Amino acid sequence: MESYSDFIGLGIAGNFALHLEQAGELEDFKDLDILDESAPKGLFPFYLKGSSTQLGVYPLSSTKIQLPADRSLRVQAEPEVALICELEYIDGKVCKVIPKQLAAYNDCSIRREGATKISQKKNWGDNSKGISGALVDIDSFKDGADLDSWHIVSYLRHGDTLHQYGEDAPLVGYSYFHTKLLDWIVVQLNEQIDIGPLEPISEYLQELNYPQRALISIGATRYTTYGESRFLKEDDEVIVALYDSKIHSSSDIQSAIVDKQYDLDSTSILTQKVYF
Repeated sequence: MESYSDFIGLGIAGNFALHLEQAGELEDFKDLDILDESAPKGLFPFYLKGSSTQLGVYPLSSTKIQLPADRSLRVQAEPEVALICELEYIDGKVCKVIPKQLAAYNDCSIRREGATKISQKKNWGDNSKGISGALVDIDSFKDGADLDSWHIVSYLRHGDTLHQYGEDAPLVGYSYFHTKLLDWIVVQLNEQIDIGPLEPISEYLQELNYPQRALISIGATRYTTYGESRFLKEDDEVIVALYDSKIHSSSDIQSAIVDKQYDLDSTSILTQKVYF
């Protein structure tokens, strides 16, 4: 897998309808003044290279998830899309976010009550996040581009039992996507302040000497009824699949996952074994 150790790692909270309610996290954002109810709630950091905090630990793996040492903590997979981006600046402000590739992503999270910041749930050490090694080049991130036919779906396998974990959803089902999403990210990078569960991302960009590249996960999709209440256990296998629905049907993808065929064309599939 390509190393993203020189990237800033960021995630978006609340960019898919009803996910925050399913995750029990909507209350965290009740005091934020957000004018557009459909807008994402904010950005959060999950990796800041060189930080003396836990966020300085490189958390990404394409093969495994290591659960926290504290076995009382509940951990849930979060199927997402990750954008591999370039950042451009003018006078210390981000002026453009340019997505170059995307990949299946697992924003694995601790369901930790009492956490004051989103990031406190997101990086507990090595192998606490997941990104597929199969990257999809982005030729255009505008309405009507090739990505509009792509979908995301996720599964969880334990032993010989396979369950659908997240709903099968089109990428255009995200609340903010295309140029609208990129414009929103630019604003948040420059203007998001330290308030409630959010953090001042512009200060982190300055501390990191204005990184040129960012890995940005654009929000977890909705769980199935099974996934909403199923926390990760040792020996689980988490599977997150992105696929072009013009080429593969949802049943094609499910059959491939049943057969453990993870190298299909026009897909980005992440598989991670869970261990302590």
